[in-house]
Amino acid sequence: MPRLIEHYLQPGDVAFGDRHLRLRTVLGSCVALVFWHPQRLLGGMCHYMLPRRRRQCAGGLNGRYAAEALALLFTFMGRAQVPPEQFCVSVFGGGDMFPGVRRSDGLGIGQQNVNAAISLIKAHGLVCEVYHVGGQGYRSLVFDVGTGRVQLKHADGTLNPFESPRSNAR
Repeated sequence: MPRLIEHYLQPGDVAFGDRHLRLRTVLGSCVALVFWHPQRLLGGMCHYMLPRRRRQCAGGLNGRYAAEALALLFTFMGRAQVPPEQFCVSVFGGGDMFPGVRRSDGLGIGQQNVNAAISLIKAHGLVCEVYHVGGQGYRSLVFDVGTGRVQLKHADGTLNPFESPRSNAR
């Protein structure tokens, strides 16, 4: 029997795998997009830091930026021959870690990251089933690809398990 592989995502990391994978991360103003396929028991997560690059750079995709992190996840889905629309999507993070720091439009980096996630999900015709975003402080996440369950602990002490509404549809 294959052992469970645990992988910790640092900011800018993207990971994808099968039911033997458990993903962990800690989010402040960063955002994690979590994708899970309930029939194939495949899933992945990206942990991006910024909504977009300020300037274009030569080279490949960089998981530190929202659209590029999502593109990397789509690459893994393509290799698995499963279209993104078949995955359950969840969004976590975007906490206000620096309440006194704002742009001229009043948005902190956490809210900018959440807005980027919402725009990308909409632009790609995806449906997000779970949002746990904003507020203040960090979140720690554990995503078990085998069950689709996400365990979230927020800085305020709350512990929330999230399961996709489609997790019973296997």
